[in-house]
Amino acid sequence: MRFAIKTRPEHQSWTQIRDMWLAADQIDLFESAWNWDHFYPLTGDLTGPNFEGWTMLAAMAEATSRIRIGCQVTGMIYRHPAVLANMAATVDIISGGRLELGLGAGWNQLECDAYGIDLPPMRERFDRFDEGVQAIIRLLSQSTTDFAGRYVKLTDARCEPKPVQRPHPPIVIGGRGKKRTLLSAARWAQQWHAITASPQDWLDLKQVLLQHCADVGRDPAKIVCSVNVRIESADDLDSAVDSAAAYGEAGTDLIVMNLPNGASPALLEPLASRLGMLT
Repeated sequence: MRFAIKTRPEHQSWTQIRDMWLAADQIDLFESAWNWDHFYPLTGDLTGPNFEGWTMLAAMAEATSRIRIGCQVTGMIYRHPAVLANMAATVDIISGGRLELGLGAGWNQLECDAYGIDLPPMRERFDRFDEGVQAIIRLLSQSTTDFAGRYVKLTDARCEPKPVQRPHPPIVIGGRGKKRTLLSAARWAQQWHAITASPQDWLDLKQVLLQHCADVGRDPAKIVCSVNVRIESADDLDSAVDSAAAYGEAGTDLIVMNLPNGASPALLEPLASRLGMLT
């Protein structure tokens, strides 16, 4: 069982978030640190502050030195896949090869309506997602890319310089859709990040992933399985640690501890101590 942290880039200052990542960078138990890709908060006052995820990742790539970094997960609807591939390559280089490339189809109707971003119907959204994932992988790993999809079209396209990690940074596909998301994860992901309600729910989804892997001829051992566990209060770590233990017993590889907004970095040492007892 492995562990990571996640800071929600809402309702807190840049300094608070940066200091938390810097502290986690010094604790070997935490292998990665994550934010999210939204423009509005998801909790509390939805008109409040929320930092943009990828510019934050670039800054964190320079500020940290060991911990892997990622966005959980990038909404494909927000950026053209070729633009996102160039962003990913740049952040991977800045970090010295520590990027985890989180990708999802996107879902936030509020943000899309506010910004005039088209949120297609579910089927089209996942068709666009599948094309986007393939285009990004090719751009990051090939000298030139031609792609004649329905929604993504590339002609002799280049993405230079290439990322440090070869053939590309690990692809993290997030979601719980049994027909499309888990099939995409089986095809292309190095990590599947589940949105799940309980360890039993996770086990049910994992069985679907295993069947998709069998159908496409993929070794499921090549896919890291991760989930989020939310810490509701810095004063109550025990319930979150118990939840992490339950997911670990179910077979989850990576537990991402979602930290409370505004928490002090001093939270991390006692958290790591408790989690370390589970390994």
